[in-house]
Amino acid sequence: MARGGTKAPSQRQLRVGEELRHALAEVLERGDLRDPSIAGISVTVTEVRMGPDLRVATAFVTPLGGGDAEAVAAALTHAKAFLRRKVGGVVKLRYVPELVFRADPSFDEAGRILRLLRDPEVARDLADGDEDREGDGSGT
Repeated sequence: MARGGTKAPSQRQLRVGEELRHALAEVLERGDLRDPSIAGISVTVTEVRMGPDLRVATAFVTPLGGGDAEAVAAALTHAKAFLRRKVGGVVKLRYVPELVFRADPSFDEAGRILRLLRDPEVARDLADGDEDREGDGSGT
């Protein structure tokens, strides 16, 4: 077992997660969900992580074009029974997993890293590092 008690997902977990991601995206794309809190918002399902027993699926969502991802996740959580029923009709599994919706933090993290890289002090340090590599390796 890896450090921290986490284990890499199995091939089956990855395959079922990807199938559920496609099924959720299809249901959301069709507009079957009539929740006024996300009316007119295109939702992207970026990833679905399956639990080891395939009974729980955590779907990471974000509104297309930006917006309040937490509000979208809350609205989808409110409609999870409806979504589970719709996904169950598309995906052929012995048990339709319980759906858990989370806001996807990866886009925010990418933006934070981009802002850090554009910081003048960091840009200067990166430029200094490039000069060291181009020279004789002495760093001066």
